[in-house]
Amino acid sequence: MASGKLSGKTALITGANSGIGKACVDRFIKEGAKVIASDITSPEIKVPDISYQICDVTETVSVTNVIKYIEEEYGELHIIVNSAGIAPRHAAVHTSDPEEIWDRVIEVNLKGTYLVSYHAIPLMHSSGGGSIINIASIMGMIGYPEGWEGGALKDQVQSGYNAYPPSKGAVIQFTKNLGIAQAQNGIRVNCICPGYIETNLIKALTSDTERNEWLKKLHPMGRIGKASEIANGALFLASDESSFMTGSSLVIDGGYTAQ
Repeated sequence: MASGKLSGKTALITGANSGIGKACVDRFIKEGAKVIASDITSPEIKVPDISYQICDVTETVSVTNVIKYIEEEYGELHIIVNSAGIAPRHAAVHTSDPEEIWDRVIEVNLKGTYLVSYHAIPLMHSSGGGSIINIASIMGMIGYPEGWEGGALKDQVQSGYNAYPPSKGAVIQFTKNLGIAQAQNGIRVNCICPGYIETNLIKALTSDTERNEWLKKLHPMGRIGKASEIANGALFLASDESSFMTGSSLVIDGGYTAQ
């Protein structure tokens, strides 16, 4: 059996093909976990010793199929990282209708977190408990900064109708409620609120030199965070080192929200 902080644990990670999800996959494997990596598409490059499952977190059948697979192949589940998420600019690739963009962001970020948790918790119960880590955002805690979006989404985002902050704010509240409800069942539920992290989620901004510098200056540390730094936080919440934490939000943002 592999040694490490997660030795003998089985973990499901959504949004696992890139960004924070992928960083969590890499970190958890190094700590001895058996990882089921899920995303809406299959990864271009597959790593040995990881089980890859295609899953649309907004579809009940897709989610339950993954949970059934885990139960049949592994017999247990101890950790979930709900990392699947999108921003309005990703939804806008498929539609320009403001209502459809709003619905899609809420559906993936909030409903997806709910569906995976809801259908996985019975297996976690039978496995003796565990830890659920939801990836929220500091944007669920503060107002959206001006100058973030431009182009076709500028009016929708800067006029206060951006679905991303409300979706992440709801994930924070969902974390509190579920954490309290499952506290007596041996399942801890916490969330991470990352600041701006070098992932595909903000690639359209970091690829622009002027905006990238603007983003850096928003942080007292003078830089954007790395996905691996969020994965380190997820490892803490997944391990026994956070055994007295539930319903909490772990902020990892380079000092952004402390200003």
